[in-house]
Amino acid sequence: MDKGAVVLCSGGVDSTTVLAIAQEQGYSLYSLSFCYGQRHKIELSAARKVAQAFNVARHLILDIDLGKIGGSALTENVEVPKDRSLNDIAGGIPTTYVPARNTIFLSYALAWAEVLNIYDIFIGVTAVDYSGYPDCRPEYIEAFETMANLATKTGVERRMIRINAPLIHLSKAQIIKKGRQMGVDYSLTHSCYDPTMDGKACGRCDSCKLRRKGFQEAGIVDPASYVYV
Repeated sequence: MDKGAVVLCSGGVDSTTVLAIAQEQGYSLYSLSFCYGQRHKIELSAARKVAQAFNVARHLILDIDLGKIGGSALTENVEVPKDRSLNDIAGGIPTTYVPARNTIFLSYALAWAEVLNIYDIFIGVTAVDYSGYPDCRPEYIEAFETMANLATKTGVERRMIRINAPLIHLSKAQIIKKGRQMGVDYSLTHSCYDPTMDGKACGRCDSCKLRRKGFQEAGIVDPASYVYV
């Protein structure tokens, strides 16, 4: 039986690069995305395009309304931070943090992996160029993996479940360079937290700023279309 991997896919630069890494490592790909009440639902269109481009075995989109919980500028009618300096972006947890989002997403990925008899889950978190999210740290990934092996039938039967975070120690520029080396088409991806109705990136939110910085430092033209240049 071919080895499979459940890959969390938002349609952004990082998760798309992770799909390429998992594919290069010989995994059959099962892409998992979420419609969770996010204001930037356009990312799901990108996730579909990416899944198609990678010819994944299956792309599953789950509906979970985190907007009913709230607590984030991405799920409530709260202004998305704009025009922050890179120091400010790295300096604390922003209002775009969605409470426990990665824990929720990884839990669904874990459940699907069990059903598929898959032992590898991939997630595109990075602890280098990120916006202060606590669930992007190496110690968090290690802790979730420990929990996964304690709380599942698969883990109890001593078939080790692995939470793979291959980008965890890479900068955005390094991620983009690595993706390009593998032939990733970043024109399929979307990163903006507050896009226009026609899908253009604002160019001013934290995610846009980190993306633009990454492409600039990588010396690669960013194919995204921005309102604010």
